[in-house]
This record gives sequence, C-alpha cells and structure tokens, in this order.
Amino acid sequence: MSEERLLNVGKVVNTHGIKGELKIWPQTDFPEIRFKPGSKLLMVPPEAGEPITIEIVAAREQKKMYIVRVRGFDSINQVEQYKGWELKVADDERVPLEEGEYYLRDIVGCEVVTEEGEALGRITDVLSPGANDIWVVGLPKGKELLLPVIDDVVLDVDIAARKVKVHLMEGLL
Repeated sequence: MSEERLLNVGKVVNTHGIKGELKIWPQTDFPEIRFKPGSKLLMVPPEAGEPITIEIVAAREQKKMYIVRVRGFDSINQVEQYKGWELKVADDERVPLEEGEYYLRDIVGCEVVTEEGEALGRITDVLSPGANDIWVVGLPKGKELLLPVIDDVVLDVDIAARKVKVHLMEGLL
C-alpha cells in the first residue's frame, strides 16, 4: 500500500472516556462520510510501523472534533497507544465533487495558459483569503501571479490534461 497515494482524513489526538473511544481531529471536508458507521480507514503510525485497517462503529461530533468508536476496541487500554496516529483513505476512495469543484492536490501542478495559448507557468499553491480562492502561479524568473478563481478569469480546467486556461484581466499580470 505504500506505493498508493493516501489522503489524510483525520488524526487521533486523544482517547475519550474509558470505553475505547478516540478523539479525532478531522482533516477532511467530508467527516460525515469518513466517520460514519461502517467506514473503513487506514490508521497509520506517526513514525515507522505497520498501518492497521479499522472500521468505524459509531461517531459523533463534539466541539469541532469527532468521538469515534472502532470495532474491536472496547477499553482505554486498547486505544491509548494510537494517540498521534493518522487516519487515511486510498486516493481512489475520494468523494466525487460537483461540477466546477476540484481537489487541491489536483490543481497544484497544473500548467496555466492564456486563452491565446501562451504558457504562463504552473500552479504552486492555493490561497483561501475570503470570497474566492486564489491560485498562485509560478512564473519564469521566480515571479508569481495571483489568479482569482472566478468565472471571468478561469475559463477551463482540464484535470486529466493538467491544464488550466485563463483570461488575464487588466491588471493581473
């Protein structure tokens, strides 16, 4: 499984109570899907070691965290050792997105071209300062272009081809 890309969905930050529950810091936009009963997750140690597959039995949200019960763990003694472990899923288990929505990892690295076909650079980062995201495009000579992710600027996103076509409004470049 080490060859496969894994997505972080949470981190075990502590135990909860004495009945083997874990306190999870969610690292996903879909916690209601990832932590629902029956979900299978890969629990990966923070250092070296073998990951284990777990199945969620129950989960509830509590103060921006999730309290989960895992099949086979019924006491605090069984779960104490898992503090700091990451919860992950395989890349092929991603939740499908709506039209016009993209995973961050799919956008970063895409080539950016103008509507005339002129290559500008590659997306190096995504910022989320407010109303809309900003894609940071690395330009030649080490400069950066900040592209607002709005319909007037982003004309086409082709994830398969790793290419984004943009309209450069006055003042952007």
